[in-house]
Amino acid sequence: MISRRRFTQAFAAGLAATTLAACSAPSSPPPDLRSGSGENTSLGTIKHADAGLVTMAYAEFGPAGGPPVVLLHGWPYDPYSYADVAPLLAAAGYRVIVPFLRGYGPTAFKSAATARNGQQTAVALDVVALMDTLKIDKAILGGYDWGSRTAGVIAALWPERCKAVVPVSGYIVTNLKANQQPLAPAAELGWWYQYYFATERGRAGYAANRHDFAKLIWKTASPAWTFDDATFDRSAAAFENPDHVAIVIHNYRWRLSLAPGEPQYEAYERKLAAGATIGVPAITLASDFDGAAKDGKAYRAKFTGKYEHRVLDGIGHNVPQEAPRPFAQAIMDADRL
Repeated sequence: MISRRRFTQAFAAGLAATTLAACSAPSSPPPDLRSGSGENTSLGTIKHADAGLVTMAYAEFGPAGGPPVVLLHGWPYDPYSYADVAPLLAAAGYRVIVPFLRGYGPTAFKSAATARNGQQTAVALDVVALMDTLKIDKAILGGYDWGSRTAGVIAALWPERCKAVVPVSGYIVTNLKANQQPLAPAAELGWWYQYYFATERGRAGYAANRHDFAKLIWKTASPAWTFDDATFDRSAAAFENPDHVAIVIHNYRWRLSLAPGEPQYEAYERKLAAGATIGVPAITLASDFDGAAKDGKAYRAKFTGKYEHRVLDGIGHNVPQEAPRPFAQAIMDADRL
């Protein structure tokens, strides 16, 4: 999940927007942003490929020779977030790769001795390694939550591998020093799960209740999304990965500087901490989950190339699964920037 987001603020903003829309009596109905959500329930045959420290599982859609698109999921979600987006892009001629990040689904570490590290550059390098194996020199990258962060890291550190980027919630690359700064009490409320994960009780609680925990996050982060049990259960299977809890806990503890990163990633993290920007073409997407940051002004300066910002009112955190057509359109439009 994105750091320092106030779920209650986002929910209130959504209610306010709904009320205003009802009062304004528009001359024509607004577009149905949720159109097409839930049309597809299969990722097809899951493939596996070498990705550095892991053997990465991934779904693939579209023609092998099409322009490559890599779509990255967040926590607590999985590639089913793109079950409706990927076929739309495939029909437009794109080759779409949707990997299970480390700690999710069938993706597996090659060695038991490898640290179960969830820091942002470790996750990003898995994706770069997968692209190498699949002989993808450059791709359009899209994502939300962890996936948005990972796409942003790749675009900032290895722009030559990124034709364009579509990050939900904009620039959310982690800055450890900034994360040490306290917020107002009301704003800290949305960070409750990270504080929980900082404790041994939180680790044990997540390990024992990951299914119910994830479902709570889904409901809280997307209060207007009426997903059914079958939709959730398809994704929840990915949380049974034997390394899932370790990766999730390390990710959030690392962000709070409560767990160390690894030396081999330090140079990359220093570059990001120094204020790395994204110069490749970008379309940022915002939803009700972003609350006061929905307008994108807070991170506009981080994108120095061709740029657009789009707001999806009434949509929650899992943008590609909730609003697949606007997300797919953003990918195609970013390709043409």
